[in-house]
Amino acid sequence: MNRTSMSEGILRKWLVLWLSLIVPAMAWGQHKPSGGGSAPKAAPSKPAAPSHSATQSHSSTPSHGSTTSRPSTQTHSTTPSRPSTGTAGHSTTAGRPSTGTAGHTTAAGRPSTGAAGHTTTPSRPGTATGHSTTPGRPNTPAGRGNTTAGRPNTAGRPGAAGGRPSPAASRGNVGSRTPPGRTVSLRGGGSASVRPNGQIRSINRNGMQINHGVRGGRTVVTERNGARIVTRGRGGYVQRAYVTRGGHAYYSRTFYSHGGYHVGVYRGYNWGGHAYYGWRPGFYYHPGFYGWAWHPWGAPLYWGVGLWGWGGSPWWGFYGGWWNPYPYYAGPAFWLTDYLIASQLQAAYAARAEDNADAAGADAGGGDSGGGGGDGGGGAAPAASTGVTLTPEVKEAIAEEVKAQLAAQQAQAGQDTSGGGAAPAAAAPASANDNQAPPALDPAQRTFVVDSDVTVVANGQECALTSGDVVTRLTDTPDADQTVNASVSATKKGDCPSGQTVAIKVDDLQEMYNHFQEQLQTGMGELAKKQGTNGMPKAPDTGQSPSSVPDPQPDTSVAKTLQDQQQQADQTESQVKQETASSGGGGTQ
Repeated sequence: MNRTSMSEGILRKWLVLWLSLIVPAMAWGQHKPSGGGSAPKAAPSKPAAPSHSATQSHSSTPSHGSTTSRPSTQTHSTTPSRPSTGTAGHSTTAGRPSTGTAGHTTAAGRPSTGAAGHTTTPSRPGTATGHSTTPGRPNTPAGRGNTTAGRPNTAGRPGAAGGRPSPAASRGNVGSRTPPGRTVSLRGGGSASVRPNGQIRSINRNGMQINHGVRGGRTVVTERNGARIVTRGRGGYVQRAYVTRGGHAYYSRTFYSHGGYHVGVYRGYNWGGHAYYGWRPGFYYHPGFYGWAWHPWGAPLYWGVGLWGWGGSPWWGFYGGWWNPYPYYAGPAFWLTDYLIASQLQAAYAARAEDNADAAGADAGGGDSGGGGGDGGGGAAPAASTGVTLTPEVKEAIAEEVKAQLAAQQAQAGQDTSGGGAAPAAAAPASANDNQAPPALDPAQRTFVVDSDVTVVANGQECALTSGDVVTRLTDTPDADQTVNASVSATKKGDCPSGQTVAIKVDDLQEMYNHFQEQLQTGMGELAKKQGTNGMPKAPDTGQSPSSVPDPQPDTSVAKTLQDQQQQADQTESQVKQETASSGGGGTQ
């Protein structure tokens, strides 16, 4: 009995030892990778969104496309409910567009955009190949930004040097929006803002607002007896209520500059408790002419500097290192793009020459020299602009805006004509202003060409934008000071650096938009004159029809009104300078 128990104990010990050796060996053999076998497959990952590269289907004509295909540096994935952050820190959700590298938008079922701002929406009918349709806006050829669920698709819009939004454009972090200096309370009411160097930045007193740009130049705005009086440099305008049509209030503006008058009509908008004014055509061309203007020509048109008439012009030599026209034009929209840019640069050069002439006259003790002109007159000519160029991508964004505006005007031309031409008589009460955002805040409107000198703020510092510079609006909702964020897309030497995110007044953006539309109509007039000549294809009917709110006659009392305002502003500034000087370092920061 004892011998049997001993044998069983020995047997159990050997069995335990055998199991302790053989089981780990079997387990190790199962997990050991073999030379000819394949590694175990991981669980399938979620598919990434398409890479945002510009393909041939997105490019415009050879000379007008922004660049060759430029792939993004990262492929951005999209999940239905959780935001995914790509380059530049932009999120992607099912209902909101994600901006990845270079400002390209990817969302579930949303279009991606390649270079030059062309959007591709293969699943959406009714659009030209590779182009999007914005709800509520006419179908615009060659890629207008698509608006989905009230959110803009800003893909391909320029926001930095090279026409791409900068990584810092995380919807526009401008840092401090308050420029340096101090604020002084004035005796008898009002206030003045003074720069650190002692220069007066702005004055607000007795219904008059005076602003001095960081580069000089003065703008005076007065609201009085229902009139809005604005002077800038040697000219300005007076705006008065004009008429109400279809529940919209319209205002007339009579401009006066260098001895000449012209008049325009502006629709009123009331947004966030602030009044804005949008330019409205006094007439429309026949719809077929607009269609001709944004469709491509059958063959490229070579239209050199000689045909433009720019050769030998001082402004042309001055800005030659910054901008050059297209080598040829695939369609009227590109011709109009160069026409608009050239017009802005001519205005910028004339303004610089005029300012230099005034400064030279003041230094000589002779007051306003009255000089100026294209070559600077008696003052020093502006130093040449060098080392900076207007990129093809930024020009492409301007061309896309031209096409969008032409398409919008074509739609309006078929609806908004009076057929008569008699000016309406009913005045427009201020309360009739539409309670809606102005065109400058339209989510589909992103690219703006600066029309006159503007001072903006970035990180608590001021810098200047001048006529012909280009900015891209980033945010849609104005702050308490009626400013939004914008990215500087293209600037000339000495202006705000390209790629900088700045705070800019919506009023300034709206005036840029107004001027762009007005210049576009002027450019259409030039096309109407030149079509069928020098190789330019012949256009269809270029006749005109008055809008339902035609332009009124100019108010010839405006010259005297502007002169009186300038004198009042001079007197106010003289008083304020004394007060701010006596206040020393007082006031608030």
